[in-house]
Amino acid sequence: MRSFMDITRALSDKNRVRALMALRGRELCVCQIIELLSLAPSTVSKHMQILRQARLVECRKDGRWIYYSLANDKAPPAARAAIEWICNTVAKDPKIRDDVKHLNQILKMDPETVCRLQQKS
Repeated sequence: MRSFMDITRALSDKNRVRALMALRGRELCVCQIIELLSLAPSTVSKHMQILRQARLVECRKDGRWIYYSLANDKAPPAARAAIEWICNTVAKDPKIRDDVKHLNQILKMDPETVCRLQQKS
């Protein structure tokens, strides 16, 4: 029951759903997620922590960089099913489509540049 509640809590916020959708097929630095969502770093960190607790995303640290990706095949079946459901359900939402365009612009930038932008904010 706890896993189910963690997943439903994680999916109850539009910014967490937006972050999940941004991670489809790629790994992103936390700075790139911050830039996409236009939220404070502490807010994005909290959102990502909730997604990790629900086992919907994984993270890895590489030096000073933190990278997030969607949960892999070793994630619980409920988490994998939730990711699939979300991706199929909201992929055509206008906000998600706008996010795809914005993310493509962000991905053209050097990650260090994106992180420097976040530090100046």
